[in-house]
Amino acid sequence: MPDYIYLSKEGYDKIKNELEELKQIKRPEISRKISEARDFGDLKENAEYHAAKEAQVVLEAKIKKLEETMMRARILKKQDMAKDRITILSHVRLKDLNRNSEIEYILVAPEESDFNSGKISITSPVGKSLLGKQKGDTVEIKVPAGTLRYQILDLKLSI
Repeated sequence: MPDYIYLSKEGYDKIKNELEELKQIKRPEISRKISEARDFGDLKENAEYHAAKEAQVVLEAKIKKLEETMMRARILKKQDMAKDRITILSHVRLKDLNRNSEIEYILVAPEESDFNSGKISITSPVGKSLLGKQKGDTVEIKVPAGTLRYQILDLKLSI
């Protein structure tokens, strides 16, 4: 069995709900489309049939991936988390020393990352560099655009 995937309760529920929707709603929709397209006749030249079959392959792959994620998932609990060091599900406030501005992130599993919501993966260059650091630490992170320099102003658990 591969490594665990550590998720917030919110992230776990989101994946669970998406999986249920794919199985209960999307799968029957695609099966219906395949059946309807089959009724059009010759399958060799039936574009609707081939499009529906391709959509079915994509859907089944996504379902399989989400099922594997659910099997490996472990929901993190606040009492099990370090409070003085940056860990997964830490909400961090940083000072960008290059731009003299502040930025906030929540470190999450790759499955929960959403840059637009301020959720960055612990496997990203920034996430990896912040793990284990404490309030007051300064960290330099090499990224394709150059070197980022942050000072950790504050951290707290987001759960």
